[in-house]
Amino acid sequence: MDRLWSPWRYRYVSGGSSGGGCIFCDKPRSGSDEENLILHRAELNFVLLNLYPYTNGHIMIAPFEHVATLEDAHEETALEMMRLARQAARLLRAAYQAPGMNIGMNIGECAGAGVAGHIHLHMLPRWPADANFMTTIGETRVMPEDLADTYAKLRNGW
Repeated sequence: MDRLWSPWRYRYVSGGSSGGGCIFCDKPRSGSDEENLILHRAELNFVLLNLYPYTNGHIMIAPFEHVATLEDAHEETALEMMRLARQAARLLRAAYQAPGMNIGMNIGECAGAGVAGHIHLHMLPRWPADANFMTTIGETRVMPEDLADTYAKLRNGW
């Protein structure tokens, strides 16, 4: 049996990471943006790093408003989310020289949403052939950049 040591995930898989609340409501209220990996606060949405990224530079854009579906979000919230996504795409391409980008939302638990009650938009920089042997054969991703380094790289771009 192959094992990868990842003790930082224990809080998440054991249910202790958010104390039972909504992470997208709790994190911006805490007042500690760096600790919560919040890169930017706009008027209606905020941008943060994904604590368990699929690639380096994996960010999320979430509204301050607790809303479970895109159609239930206020029009201004959805428009600002798209403006932030455009800005984030420029920033991620520049910071990571990424020619590709995955952008998407999982709405509802059956669609794969980890936090089903609060919409959030994922943005992941992608590169040619970035599905290497570890991903394809070992079903494992290798993350060469520490989250603190990612935060420092992207924080000033806003």
